[in-house]
Amino acid sequence: MANRRNGSKRPASSEEIEYWTHAADSLSALSASYTSPDNKDTVGRVNRLISAWPSDDTLPAEGFDSVKTTYKKLVSGLNDIKAAAERDAKAMEDTIERLGILIALRKAPEAAPPQEKRQKRPRGHSPVGTSTPPTPALGPQRGMSITLPPRGSVGPQPIPFSREPKARREALAPQLPLQEGRKVAFHPPNNTSGKSDSGVGSGKDEEWILAVVTRCINQDKNRYEVQDPEPQEDGSPGQTYNTTLRAIIPLPDPNAHPESPEHLNAYPLFVAGSTVMALYPDTSCFYRAEVIASPKDMLSTPRNGPIYKLKFEDDDDQEHTVMAQWVVEWPGGT
Repeated sequence: MANRRNGSKRPASSEEIEYWTHAADSLSALSASYTSPDNKDTVGRVNRLISAWPSDDTLPAEGFDSVKTTYKKLVSGLNDIKAAAERDAKAMEDTIERLGILIALRKAPEAAPPQEKRQKRPRGHSPVGTSTPPTPALGPQRGMSITLPPRGSVGPQPIPFSREPKARREALAPQLPLQEGRKVAFHPPNNTSGKSDSGVGSGKDEEWILAVVTRCINQDKNRYEVQDPEPQEDGSPGQTYNTTLRAIIPLPDPNAHPESPEHLNAYPLFVAGSTVMALYPDTSCFYRAEVIASPKDMLSTPRNGPIYKLKFEDDDDQEHTVMAQWVVEWPGGT
């Protein structure tokens, strides 16, 4: 997969430093546990007990009571080793989780400089898929408390994606009209030489990009002008398009009121195994991905909002952490 990532050169935020510090502390604790004299003594003791265990059915000269004593000591030693291994595994998991959040913070699209052009990576055609029914949405973004729904609770349910105008208007009714500045996933037409009045239909089925609503056309809640935030090759402002709701998936607005239909709280929570569409890190393109861990599965949540752990299709089985505001339903079969 070409044209992948560019490392962020911006200064680290206090939150990023905090996550790195926690990760470094976990690594130090893990190293200390692994090399501790007590750990080495336990392993050595267990190895000696194993070597003293009868290799056949013949009792040792000390008799059966000696075998029972060795057995008890061996069980105790093995339990100590198991407990230490479980602690080490948890420390590793916690460290990996914190590093994943740190990577997500560093790669967050909103952190990129205004004039920095994010690459759109070329991809081959992917097979059409269907989405797995998600479960309830999560809490607020930066500056607000983040609350997770109780496990098994009932919340916002997904509405199957449809390009039929009436179905789209009904599905998005609480959010209409989309306001100027609203970020959306947009399916552009095949012709990118200028504005298009035809919406979509001629574009590639799986080509979705990040775009911003610039206006509602003639106060028609179904028609909008959207703009690609990336500048064009000659440095002029990004391409603009006249389109309709059938080519738009509104993204959660982290600045909206927590009880508004635009906020992440009103969006479904995609559980592990779900098929979604998400913004690939360091690009302005959305691609099909599988949810490996939902925000409620993560060990910790950054202050600027919940995150998903995803595995993008045709990406060599790599796992990425992506902010929840860049993850939406997969418009498969459209």
